[in-house]
Amino acid sequence: MARIIQLREAIREAMTEEMRRDDRVFLMGEEVAEYNGAYKVSKGMLDEFGAKRVIDTPIAELGFAGIGVGAAMNGLRPIVEFMTWNFAVLAFDQIVNNAAKTLSQSAGQFGCPIVFRGPSGSAGQLAQQHSQMFESWLANCPGLKVISCVHPADTKGLMKSAIRDEDPVCFMESEIMYAETGEVPEGEYLVPIGVAAVRRTGTDVTIVSFNKMMKVANAAADELAKEGISAEVIDLRTIRPLDHTTIVESVKKTNRLVVVDESWPFAGVSAEIAYEIQKYAFDYLDAPVIRVNAADTSLPYAPTLVEEYLPNPTKVIKAVKEVMYAKV
Repeated sequence: MARIIQLREAIREAMTEEMRRDDRVFLMGEEVAEYNGAYKVSKGMLDEFGAKRVIDTPIAELGFAGIGVGAAMNGLRPIVEFMTWNFAVLAFDQIVNNAAKTLSQSAGQFGCPIVFRGPSGSAGQLAQQHSQMFESWLANCPGLKVISCVHPADTKGLMKSAIRDEDPVCFMESEIMYAETGEVPEGEYLVPIGVAAVRRTGTDVTIVSFNKMMKVANAAADELAKEGISAEVIDLRTIRPLDHTTIVESVKKTNRLVVVDESWPFAGVSAEIAYEIQKYAFDYLDAPVIRVNAADTSLPYAPTLVEEYLPNPTKVIKAVKEVMYAKV
């Protein structure tokens, strides 16, 4: 059976179940314990597991990320929560230079099974320093796995897989999606890392996206259907390893591709997908790949400019009609 629960509850269930299953798993971060989490993701976990396994940290991302890396190298399985990935820039030395490289630097003698998690991307009027997408930054680094999802059932299953994984995993959430609801199965289940999901089948165009931009992609597909345009919608779920096979097979059927990516256009996830498609499905394309990205500038504060900055269904519909050579 399935229940309707919030995204924050799905993440909490995953962490709680894994902490019950394996006493090496613990959670640490700013406000995760006494305050029940900045977004109430860890609500009640301190009461169940105690202060040795649900640990409030100082506002010192570099410091507590390093403690987590050291704990992982010594046999524990930490979950490190960043209040936002924007603050995790301070911890990139530990994530990129230590967690990601431990296995190769030690010639396989040490692993680093750790999950770094927290919200990424824009969340309204939070301006330039609190609105950045970090998926492409982190996916650029060998040794890291990067998950970015928003569907509650997927999120729970992928979080459990991430906690059990032997490699460091960066788990990207969305601040404005924590209250979103969805069906989540009862009982034990895992979702495999590195496998995309086809959310909607179609024949005319493939739309690929991830995280909260899936709402934009699905909304665009709904509107396009009213005009007789059948869009296949793919949810990446995992950024690295990237499931390019699912995208290629879809493009072989639809012959057109639009990628919706909230991050900046230069050297981002959408650029990597465009490269993969021209390499593996070039002969199937009836039009150039079009990307719908955030504007190539820092996010403004004014609400009218935020709306202009971000991808939206109107921009996606325009891109789809361009690849179909239809009137816009």
